[in-house]
Amino acid sequence: MTEYLEKVLSNFPLNGRAVYCERYGCGHINETYLVVCTSGYRYILQKISSAFKDVDGLMENIASVTRYIRQFTDDPRAVMTIVQTSEGKDYKRMEDGTCWRVYDFIENSLCLQKPETPEDFYQSAVAFGSFQQQLQNFPADTLHESIPNFHNTPDRYRIFKETLAKDPMGRAAEVKEEIDFVLSREKEASVLTDMLKNGELPLRVTHNDTKLNNVMLDEVTRKALCVIDLDTTMPGLSLYDFGDSIRFGAATAAEDEKDLSKVEMDLELFRTYTKGFLQACPGLTENERAMLPMGAKLMTLECGVRFLTDYLDGDNYFAVHREGQNLDRARTQFKLVRDMESKWNDMHKIVKECE
Repeated sequence: MTEYLEKVLSNFPLNGRAVYCERYGCGHINETYLVVCTSGYRYILQKISSAFKDVDGLMENIASVTRYIRQFTDDPRAVMTIVQTSEGKDYKRMEDGTCWRVYDFIENSLCLQKPETPEDFYQSAVAFGSFQQQLQNFPADTLHESIPNFHNTPDRYRIFKETLAKDPMGRAAEVKEEIDFVLSREKEASVLTDMLKNGELPLRVTHNDTKLNNVMLDEVTRKALCVIDLDTTMPGLSLYDFGDSIRFGAATAAEDEKDLSKVEMDLELFRTYTKGFLQACPGLTENERAMLPMGAKLMTLECGVRFLTDYLDGDNYFAVHREGQNLDRARTQFKLVRDMESKWNDMHKIVKECE
C-alpha cells in the first residue's frame, strides 16, 4: 500500500487499521482497490473517474438511491453501503483534485463476467427487476442526469445525421446500406420518449449499465444479492434497462462479430430474462410490460446508431483495437434488430406468458 493510498484512507473511519490495499476487479472506468483491515473488515476503495464532471451530483444520486433501498432489507449485502468520511461526506476530494469513495465489501459474494448457465442470466434479471421494484416510488425526477440524453434515441439520431452531413472521414459512401437501415427506422426512434412525454410511461430510476458483471450473487446459492456500479443511475425508463440487458445478454455472438450469420437474438434467453425481470418487478404498468420488446429493439438500434456515428466521425468515442471495429459493432446491432423484427410476435407472446 502506497503512502498516498494511506493518506486517502485516513479520511475514512474504517473498522481497524488498513494493512492491505491493492487493485481489484475488472472495471475500466474507476480505479478500484480492495482494502483489508486489522479487524478483518474489508472495504472497496474507488478513485472516481475524471470522466464524471459532477461528482457531487453523482454521489448524491448513489447515496439517495442506496439509502432508499436500505429500508426494504435487513441484509447488509442487499444494497451497496457507502462509508462516509470523518467529516460526514459521501466522498473525499483530495488536494490534487482526485475524488475517492469507500464502500463496505459485499462478503460471501461473487461477480461473473458472463453467465455460466441460463440461471445466472435469470438472476441478473431478478437483480435489475428488484432494483426497479424497490425504487418504484422513489422520486426519479430528483436525480441528476450523470450523462444527459444518454438514452434519448431521437437525440442520438440528431447527432448521427449531423455527423453524416459532415462526413469528416469520407466514410459515408462505403456504408450506404447501414445508413439506409438507420434512416428507414427513424420514425420508431421517438416511440418511447413520446410515450414518456405523454404520460403513458412513468419516469423511473434506471441503472443504465445492466450487464451481469454489475450484479453480485451469493457465492453459495448463486442467487442475486444486489446491483453495483451505480455511477450511471439517473432518471429514465424501465424499458432502457430491460432493453439493454436483452441487447447484450440475449445475443448469440460477440458485439464486434464479423460473421453476421452467428448473430441473432436467442428467444430462450429472452424468455429467461423476461421471466426473471417480471417476477421481480410486478409493479410495472401495463404499458411498460407491453413495450418490453420495443425497449429491446430501440436500445439495440440506438447502440448501433452510436457505433455507426462514431465510425463516420473517426472512432473518437468508443475504443477500437482494429480497423473497422465500430462498423462491425454497428452491423451486429443492426442484425440483432432485424432478427428481433422477424421474431416480433414471439417476443410479445413470451412477455404475455411471463406476466
